[in-house]
Amino acid sequence: MTMTGHMFFGMLLSGANALDNSQDIINNMNVFPVPDGDTGINMTLTMRTMKRIEGFESLSDCAKKAADVALRSARGNSGAILSLFFRGMAKSFRDLDEADSAQIAHAFRTGYNEAYKAVMNPTRGTILTVMQKCADKAEEFTTGEKISVEELFTKLLEVAEIALAKTPEQLPKLKEAHVVDAGGYGFVTILKGMLAAIQKNPVVLLNQGSSQTGAADFSDFDTEEITFAYCTECIVEKDEAHKGEETAAEFHQFLGEMGDSVVFLDDEEIIKFHVHTDHPGAVMEKAIEYGSLATVKIENMKNQHSAMVVEQGKSEQKDPSAARVAAPEKKYGFVSVCLGDGIADAFMDIGVDRIIRGGQTMNPSTQDIMDAVNLTPAEYVFVLPNNKNIYMVAQQAAKLIPDKKVVVIPTKSVPQGITAMIAFNPDATPEDNAAQMEASLAGVVSMSITHAVRSTTVQGEKIKDGQMLGLVDGMIDCVANSAEECLSRLAERMKDASYVMVFLGEEAPEDAQEKVEAIIREKAPACELAVMVGGQPLYPYVISVE
Repeated sequence: MTMTGHMFFGMLLSGANALDNSQDIINNMNVFPVPDGDTGINMTLTMRTMKRIEGFESLSDCAKKAADVALRSARGNSGAILSLFFRGMAKSFRDLDEADSAQIAHAFRTGYNEAYKAVMNPTRGTILTVMQKCADKAEEFTTGEKISVEELFTKLLEVAEIALAKTPEQLPKLKEAHVVDAGGYGFVTILKGMLAAIQKNPVVLLNQGSSQTGAADFSDFDTEEITFAYCTECIVEKDEAHKGEETAAEFHQFLGEMGDSVVFLDDEEIIKFHVHTDHPGAVMEKAIEYGSLATVKIENMKNQHSAMVVEQGKSEQKDPSAARVAAPEKKYGFVSVCLGDGIADAFMDIGVDRIIRGGQTMNPSTQDIMDAVNLTPAEYVFVLPNNKNIYMVAQQAAKLIPDKKVVVIPTKSVPQGITAMIAFNPDATPEDNAAQMEASLAGVVSMSITHAVRSTTVQGEKIKDGQMLGLVDGMIDCVANSAEECLSRLAERMKDASYVMVFLGEEAPEDAQEKVEAIIREKAPACELAVMVGGQPLYPYVISVE
């Protein structure tokens, strides 16, 4: 038995459904008990896009389209690694109508290699370890003997489960928290779903009512402040003159000039696009220059509620014409990821052009970042991910953008993002700015306060569900029964600070500003202190200390 394109598609859907059904279990495997357990969500939203694959005939076609949609919808480190695994598989399956077990084994190897090389500091005991064991054993199983596809996946699932069970021995923090690696668990879950499809018993989606959807799905793109009246979607079947990848760059640029919220897929056989515009007729006339219209959907958005992740900046909302300009108007532009209106305002006040709403528990997709960068009217666009789980996706987005020079600064927190922006010099070269912005990150300490979402033990300290946690550069520094007690302990670290900035979150009490000022002034009387409303969820206090 060989694996055809249609069989592989069924395996992907079954794997995606298995992952979807298990996303809450995976989310709860977070090592630290902070409210950012989003591995299950990120992997699910990355895999869920497989349902949009259509129009393939061979395994090569199916694998390539699966890799494309996964890469554009990837969220978080786990989603990025997963999408790169499928990208590697697609490279291995290139020009194949179907694959035997040996060819599938080779695809596992190239999939692992593609994912591994994208991770800056690979760690043992993660999803990469499970992938590597599968790649090693797949080659071993198919050397010198022929086995069926079902036998291969049966054996690989056993290998993956054993590798997953060993992750706590490789990562002490997993052992202490009594969990296995969440990403590795997700990968095992996908393999289970794939094997179930091979055995003619594919996994059925159970949580049909889930409100989580992939932002790269065309139906999800609506503007919050309606600038253009018509949501226009279309699939164009390319004529002979335009067949091949990336043959419609001029059309892509045209869409950017006609409206905003552009999503554009330029495949070998088809063009699939989405745009918000006031002139859908002109868009269709341009589209037929590249082939025939297979599907067309035009909706008036004036009465629709917004669901778009990439938002217009306040100044652009006042001037709708700004959204029409896709070509560079200036040398430098900036995109920042953050949550909370107050934090977004702070970034825009210091020069950020576009805000992507995202952060803990809500990681933006590759496509979200691409959209924000493409809509920034600058030659060079600096991206501030402000979260360690968004940096890798931002890097992948930068590689997929051909029309702009994108520089991703490795900011892991909002305080680091603000510090990087302050370090920017408009008269310096892009290279010097990138170096200076990155170097500035060492001069800021990021602190935050949140609540524990489960009882556990971290570094020997018992933590109860609901207790307050004080974090320093992402690590748990103190545990207390109130946010004020946590803040008082964190303030001990601020004695030598020259500048402290505090963002008050949604859960901060009404008198939070007075309490924060009193606590910090007592511990660090000489520092310059700024307290402002950030509006961020889950974290009552986000603090920058310099």
